[in-house]
Amino acid sequence: MVLNRRTLTKLLVITLPLAGTISLPLAVPLLMKSAGIGAGVGLVLAVSCLWFAAMLRFAEMPGHD
Repeated sequence: MVLNRRTLTKLLVITLPLAGTISLPLAVPLLMKSAGIGAGVGLVLAVSCLWFAAMLRFAEMPGHD
């Protein structure tokens, strides 16, 4: 199966919000339990910034193909 750029972008637009909302709440408590509160807060900040940047990068805006 060969995915062109448009299909890959649509796939990322669909999966990014779902992946972020499922993985972050699962990963933070596990890290906080094993490494401490500071590591959990650091993970939230790092992943949230990266996730936000990815959401902006792959956002579908009208008139921008």
